[in-house]
Amino acid sequence: MPICVFDIFPDGTTTVPTDTALTGPGTYRWWHFDLTDPEFPAWVHERLPAIPAGSLLQNETRPRCDRYEDGLMLNLRGINLNDGADADEMISARMWVDGKVVITVRRRRIFAIDAIRQQAVAGNAPHTPAAFLEALISRLTDRVQEQVAKIEELADYYEDDLENKDTPPPRDLPDTRRSVIRLKRYMEPQRVALARLAAFDIPLIPTESQFRLRELANTTTIAVEELDALRDQLVSIQDEHDANIAHRQARHGYVLSIVAAIFLPLGFLTGLFGVNIGGMPGLDHPYAFVYLCLSMLGLAVFMFVLLRWMRWL
Repeated sequence: MPICVFDIFPDGTTTVPTDTALTGPGTYRWWHFDLTDPEFPAWVHERLPAIPAGSLLQNETRPRCDRYEDGLMLNLRGINLNDGADADEMISARMWVDGKVVITVRRRRIFAIDAIRQQAVAGNAPHTPAAFLEALISRLTDRVQEQVAKIEELADYYEDDLENKDTPPPRDLPDTRRSVIRLKRYMEPQRVALARLAAFDIPLIPTESQFRLRELANTTTIAVEELDALRDQLVSIQDEHDANIAHRQARHGYVLSIVAAIFLPLGFLTGLFGVNIGGMPGLDHPYAFVYLCLSMLGLAVFMFVLLRWMRWL
């Protein structure tokens, strides 16, 4: 059934319970489930009220924090660190927390929860439900900051490349922009959810935990603001690359137009003297071709000087 279950005591030590009761003899009992477990829906409906049970069973979620009686329904998102997955495909952690039990539900592996599980195995688990929330949110937030920092480095690299106007746009620039959009999609509601969590005045969240949760909410707000700035920065970089490309295309088209303007009268002359009919001047003159070439060269020079005088060059 569960991936793991621990009774956690005030000093952080843990035991693995042998019964199936929702709560245990410790400070709280932590249950961790996989959403795809076919036995989980019946288990959760048997032990929790309908509304928190339904929140744990939702297929699609967005970050939220809602109070239900003396407990909290929490949905948070974390960076996807699973092999072969994109980091910005943030994965959901569903939770029900009250004074005696913490239930966490995943669909895909969440490394932040795995780290707390390792602490529990080592007998050093968070000693209260509030401390559990702090530990989990802190790890989720740290990984978001690391991902945002990576994108900032990429954006600075793209911006440095703009010093050379002939540098082509980075191939991964569109992917980076999409990554920022996906992260922003979840981090904005997560910021709101964490702010609500820190503002709850309930026995489950003591005053000292409220202060730490406010700091984590503030860190998340900073990450959201950085994502906003990165989105604008990447748009600006893309616009500048587009402007450079348009400038190069316009310059090349201008050069081709000047060349065409110079060679247009020359083409007219070669076409005129290329007709094969009687009466063409110079047919019997041995230097007629030389004279024609010199005349065309002079005309080309004249056209060049004329374009310079008209400030087209």
